[in-house]
Amino acid sequence: MGQCLGKDNGEKPAPQPEPEVSKKSVSANGVEDKYEIGPEMGKGGFSTVKEGTNKVTKEKVALKFVEKSQLTTSDSVLLDREIDSLKKVIHPNILKLVEVFNEESDPHMVLAMELVSGGELFYKIVEGGNYSEKDAVLIMRQVIDGVAHLHTEGICHRDLKPENLLCTTGPEEIKGKKYEPYRIVIADFGLSKSFDSGDALVTSCGTPEYVAPEVITAEGEYTVAVDMWSVGVITYVLLCGFSPFGASGDASVLFDKIIKAEFEFPDPEWTNISAQAKDFISKLLVKDPNDRYSAEQCKQHEWLSGTFGSDAPLAGGDIARRITQYHLKRKEENKK
Repeated sequence: MGQCLGKDNGEKPAPQPEPEVSKKSVSANGVEDKYEIGPEMGKGGFSTVKEGTNKVTKEKVALKFVEKSQLTTSDSVLLDREIDSLKKVIHPNILKLVEVFNEESDPHMVLAMELVSGGELFYKIVEGGNYSEKDAVLIMRQVIDGVAHLHTEGICHRDLKPENLLCTTGPEEIKGKKYEPYRIVIADFGLSKSFDSGDALVTSCGTPEYVAPEVITAEGEYTVAVDMWSVGVITYVLLCGFSPFGASGDASVLFDKIIKAEFEFPDPEWTNISAQAKDFISKLLVKDPNDRYSAEQCKQHEWLSGTFGSDAPLAGGDIARRITQYHLKRKEENKK
């Protein structure tokens, strides 16, 4: 999950011990009545994720057990926001919330979610070895489709980054539409915010390397354009294996470059990448959010047609190693 980059600027949700959204999404039965509880899949600060199997349909899900006693007011707000967002959207490129179990006597709230078994996108890329610009197009098409749907539903994700992009183990076809080389699923809606409720988007939140200039400066309201900036950063990294704003560990230097939208397409990493890819990114990493491409505009961009760029491995066949190093470095910095 991302972090707040500055003061709250007035966005202070009122504590709600049992929010309305949770009430209308709660299942009547206990989780163990419906699911066989399987092995642990992961662990967080106040939650544990286990595999679950529906006793009737045999469908597998990810069961997120949240320990209620460990939740602060802020944690509760973020969790309820995630539930609210996931209940509002149904799309192949957005993580599906199946149901919520929240019996009053149970020390845990349990979220039954779609099981996406391919893991994080970056790990999947590295596992598959080298990939090409055309492969990157297949990935970004899906990311754009998911983001466009969120925005259509009035939701700003506010923390788009590679760690929040999951994928399936291989190609899939849903309602006649093919998802290759695997289906991309946008997850982690803890920082998402509905912008159709009349509330202004003002809190400075997100992950530093992926936040838009207007989030850092915190000058008044911002819009879903912050998500599009993050999409631009993700696209850049997928094509070369490093950040558009340098590898400096100095946050002030990083923020200064972001605020100025100061980046380049250096050789040799970008020598063989198409002009259309560079134009696509340049339409997103724009300082003024009003001039930044929307998700719908991105859908019409010629780069996403897949007719540009080559099938040759990116970064001279070194892209998997570069992404591995980049990802490990970010994870180490996030622990600090």
